[in-house]
Amino acid sequence: MKNLLPRLYFFSILITLVISCSSDELLPFYSDETNQPGRVTINGYSALSDSLQISVNDKIIQINKDKKTAFVKKIEKEYDFVYFGSKEKTFSIINKTTKEVLHTYQFNAQKVKDTISFFAKENLWIDNISRIKIGVLSKPGNSGYRFIFPNQNVYSKSGYTGDIDGIIRKINGQVLGTVENINKDKFSPFIEFPFSSPPTILMELVKHGTTESYVPGQKIIVIMTMSINKSKLIVLEEKADTNGAFSGVDGTLNLTDYFVFK
Repeated sequence: MKNLLPRLYFFSILITLVISCSSDELLPFYSDETNQPGRVTINGYSALSDSLQISVNDKIIQINKDKKTAFVKKIEKEYDFVYFGSKEKTFSIINKTTKEVLHTYQFNAQKVKDTISFFAKENLWIDNISRIKIGVLSKPGNSGYRFIFPNQNVYSKSGYTGDIDGIIRKINGQVLGTVENINKDKFSPFIEFPFSSPPTILMELVKHGTTESYVPGQKIIVIMTMSINKSKLIVLEEKADTNGAFSGVDGTLNLTDYFVFK
């Protein structure tokens, strides 16, 4: 009995050590490193047909209180963990069905609080949604826009990689304005004009500083609808027909329908 008690005590200590070190989210029992709590706020939207998962250092995480590991459409989550010294955390956004890694993010203890924000769609990814600023209308009765073109050339294969201008007209041909420097990486400067009826407007996409189409031999017209007292963030999307051939550019995706912008 005298020998049994010390053995039981030693065994309980050993079990405690094993449990304490079984997850990288827990502090190790002994460590010479400086450990800091970290937090990543995740704010995303997926318009993909397949659900998405998020892994941290190759471990799939739970995304809500129901312990689910996959999401469709909106996700809002704060993920807490521990930085062990200089070791980084790798966050990966994964297609659950195909296991394809759509995007990765690297974080370290130099910035213990950070954010992931994205919009995902087939052949389209817009990052850093939380940093986007919506245009502010200068007066009531106007309609405002900023544009981004993340999948430019995916289907058109135009060969033109420079910025694009959009010449905006009413259906009667009256020019309302020209928005300049539309590209893949960031939203264009803000443009606004008075709302009028009928609300349909046509935007012709041309090479920056010219009236020449960015797709040789084709006039590219984007059909949009004005909204009074609204400022939109429009994502331009190249489209393809059932054979995979370029069929034009769509301008109906408005990020203000999915996120709240300050």
